[in-house]
Amino acid sequence: MRDRSRPSGVGTVIGWTALSVVAPGAAHLRAGWRRTGLALLSVHAVLLLGLLWIGLTSDLTDFADLAGWLAASSWLTAVTVASVALGVAWFALVVHSFVVLNPGTLPGAGQAITGTLAGTLAVAVLLPFGLVGQYAAVSQSALDKVFNAPVTPLSPTGSTGAGDPWAGRDRVNILLLGGDADTHRVGVRTDSINVASIDVETGNTVLLSLPRNLENVRFVPGSPMARRFPDGFRLPANPDGSREDLLFAVWEYADAHPEIFGGRKGQGTQTLVETIGHTLGLKIDWYALVNMWGFARLIDAIGGVRLTVPQDVVFGKYNEGLVKAGTRKLRGADAMWFARSRTNSDDFTRMGRQRCVLGALLTQADPATVLSRFNRIALATKELLRTDIPRPMLEHLVPLAVKVKSAKVTSVQFVPPLINTGYPDWAKIRTVTAKAIRASAAPTAPRRHLAATTRPTAPAATPSPGSAATPGPGSGATPSPGSDATPTSAPGARATSAVTPGPQSSTGTADTTEPKGITDGCA
Repeated sequence: MRDRSRPSGVGTVIGWTALSVVAPGAAHLRAGWRRTGLALLSVHAVLLLGLLWIGLTSDLTDFADLAGWLAASSWLTAVTVASVALGVAWFALVVHSFVVLNPGTLPGAGQAITGTLAGTLAVAVLLPFGLVGQYAAVSQSALDKVFNAPVTPLSPTGSTGAGDPWAGRDRVNILLLGGDADTHRVGVRTDSINVASIDVETGNTVLLSLPRNLENVRFVPGSPMARRFPDGFRLPANPDGSREDLLFAVWEYADAHPEIFGGRKGQGTQTLVETIGHTLGLKIDWYALVNMWGFARLIDAIGGVRLTVPQDVVFGKYNEGLVKAGTRKLRGADAMWFARSRTNSDDFTRMGRQRCVLGALLTQADPATVLSRFNRIALATKELLRTDIPRPMLEHLVPLAVKVKSAKVTSVQFVPPLINTGYPDWAKIRTVTAKAIRASAAPTAPRRHLAATTRPTAPAATPSPGSAATPGPGSGATPSPGSDATPTSAPGARATSAVTPGPQSSTGTADTTEPKGITDGCA
């Protein structure tokens, strides 16, 4: 056994203490503590080999499942406790490794140098564990604040296997809203209205975008709003000719008129969710409302988003603001004004810009960025999101979100000439929705492109009252296979801007019913 009373010098103590950080037990073997050293090295080697085996045998699905588990409250609590315990244990190991090397026999200066360096090493070892624990605690706090809805299981569709979180569904449909609540009015005005229909197996997603200015909105037959507005949502025009009876105002109107619902308050959310589902012929499972300026803070939290602004975008009450044309990284406020400005723009152009911002954020928010700015992102998320997604579903939705990031994401925008927003063809909207979802579900379907954005020069024919009928059996997560007719565009339409041309119809014109990639048309 080695003589423990005579260390070799300052360099030896520092070197072997440092080695014990990555090879626990090395310092103990050097000092003659053979059993302790071998036991520590053996445990460390087994852990490293186990991690290596997991890394070599796991695929993306396994890591996605792990991400889902880590969203669960119990797992986050366990990670926090384990991180603190391991950090303290490693700290104590480094300190003990230093002590067994018997630095007390060194000269005074040597003791001071080695003690300072060993203390620095011990603290440095503790920091990563503390950071992991802090990330877990911050995540726990943010998730508890945002996902606080009561647990409501999905309604079963078809045969349901044991432990199937999707209740036998092929797809889940999540309503994504962008709104801006204001202190001087009740409710929320939803300026951005999208439904993400996601294949639970592949992650293939269709993003269905409805314009905020959709008129004569039809409500679910038999509902309080349908009884109040049997011929569609219609109110007297404002003195200046503007209208408040558009799709974006449904939530606000329902919240402001509880008498429609027998005195029950706060019915705006459910009314809008049911109305959007009825419009598209889908069963909406959950909604998520993004506060637009909270979204700007999220963009700032990730360090901005790189976008190509095709032409100057003016904003502000007096046109005092400007987002200049060009490709560069935009801060949150500029990105939001680019997406939302109405000056010299119509709602359909704004919808395209909003889609470009969402697509850029989806591709640029990589794991390295998220980890490096985690605390800021978590803080921004608390102020950003309102949802009825229950916390336990995150264990399944997080892995699904990982699939979406690498899957096929296409979009359909219900804008002219596809539909006339003043005289919507409700049956056509449902038919196009069903067609887009079938195309997304096809295993070999190529990425598709939507034709140039066009505006009608004459309104389409007013739909018959029957076009607002309740969707049939195909109105759930999976659309009815019977609705596969390809509708024609409104007569008299003319192209006003060009993007990548899409598939051609039998007449040689671009098919406006075809979905396109979420970044198609974004420079």
